[in-house]
Amino acid sequence: MNTRSLIVNALTFSRLPLTFGWLALAFAGELAGGWCRVALAGAALAALALSGFSDLADGLLARRWRVVTPLGKMADPLMDKAVYVIVFPALTYFAARGQGQASHAVAILAFTILYILRDLWVTFLRSVGSMYGADVAAMMLGKVRTALTFPVAAFIYAYIAFASMCPARLAAWWLDACWFCEAAMILLNIYSFFAYTKAYAPFVKKALAQNNDL
Repeated sequence: MNTRSLIVNALTFSRLPLTFGWLALAFAGELAGGWCRVALAGAALAALALSGFSDLADGLLARRWRVVTPLGKMADPLMDKAVYVIVFPALTYFAARGQGQASHAVAILAFTILYILRDLWVTFLRSVGSMYGADVAAMMLGKVRTALTFPVAAFIYAYIAFASMCPARLAAWWLDACWFCEAAMILLNIYSFFAYTKAYAPFVKKALAQNNDL
């Protein structure tokens, strides 16, 4: 493996420790008070932003350096799924702890469940497709979904961490913006679910036909 491949793979796998770093800093911020809480929440937000940047950078560099590999095609969505499993349940918890945030926590929980179910389904479709030589790289729609997910997650976390320090009118606007982002991502998630299903339907039909012949 050459140096460029190592750099790309390092960026891909850095997503997980950066996300765990966000989680640790965010929890520490919840327990702290005063300016220490602000500093820890700011550091957590930076770690989450870097995690999102790694997702953007590894793909760009892999294509520019022509080091796209089967390992990278599988590792990149795996790291994305790991991020979702860590970030969204934690956001649900943080929102539930906030005063008057119960309905927002329920919305994030629904958001989380849909994301995880969609990713499990797409993983199944890719597994079936791989049995018949399908290209299991992420579709453009999936890439757009992932690219938008990181800033949306950071935006929601920033609201949860900092909105209580803002004027009431600004906090209300921020919450409305969170609701809009979450609704938009839920719709995109549902559309992605059906788009992947349609793309892999021929391979699923082959697998079903083969199973019926046994």
